[in-house]
Amino acid sequence: MDWHRHENKRQVRINQAGESVWLAFPILEEISWVNHLFSTRMGGVSEGIFRSMNLSYTRGDDKEAVDENFRQIAGLLSCSVEDIVCTDQTHTTNLRVVGKADGGKGITREKDYRDVDGLLTDEPGVYLAAFFADCVPLYFVDTRRRAIALAHSGWRGTVARMGQCVVEKMQEVYGTDPADLTAVVGPSICQECYEVSEDVAQAFAEAFRGPGQAEELLLKKGGGKYQLDLWRANEIVLTEAGIPAEQIQVTDLCTCHNSSYLFSHRASHGQRGNLGAFLGISDC
Repeated sequence: MDWHRHENKRQVRINQAGESVWLAFPILEEISWVNHLFSTRMGGVSEGIFRSMNLSYTRGDDKEAVDENFRQIAGLLSCSVEDIVCTDQTHTTNLRVVGKADGGKGITREKDYRDVDGLLTDEPGVYLAAFFADCVPLYFVDTRRRAIALAHSGWRGTVARMGQCVVEKMQEVYGTDPADLTAVVGPSICQECYEVSEDVAQAFAEAFRGPGQAEELLLKKGGGKYQLDLWRANEIVLTEAGIPAEQIQVTDLCTCHNSSYLFSHRASHGQRGNLGAFLGISDC
């Protein structure tokens, strides 16, 4: 596999077993009681535009194929699909605390919540799941209080500082000190691939007023178009929320550049499935 990587930071580890390929983050692998992965397109049973590890029930794929794909992911995590709790993403900054009682929601059980782009838990054996095809996955681990969070942050979530919202929620619920947090900005669309309009650029210029931030995040192309750096924007949000810079790992994999291996909404013009981010506290 010939992945397109940025600056060769090696912030993502590529793993393979049989046909299954998944990604992991070295900074999270160092935490013994945490289990995590980020899926790729490879290893599942879906066909056509969903080939092959599609984790979306809402884009037209066969339910039985998606069920099997989730079973395969659960196997990689050494858990059951009944241990996984899914988001209900609508580009909000709404967060929900979940536990064992929520297991299977979004896969084997109907969700009894809506408009939730981030999940938190401190219960062992609970696996949080969020879904992506260019937007930014955010992973959080409180290494002192053994609490975790997982969030979806597209441009709307990023400009509304989803990362900060998660940190504040973890402070409220678990008493988290941001200095104890380890965080990952996962695979998503890079600045080179992400063209946005004037109104989106203006929203970021207003939200990121630190010295040189707007100039760093937005490269003007002309014709009212800009290239937006969601990776750096989320890193700024996490740093300003109090997470030490050395405890933040930023991806070097672009979903759009690597659309043969990762679902990308932009590269496929919307003809695609979903990738999944998973984070759990080991039940041992």
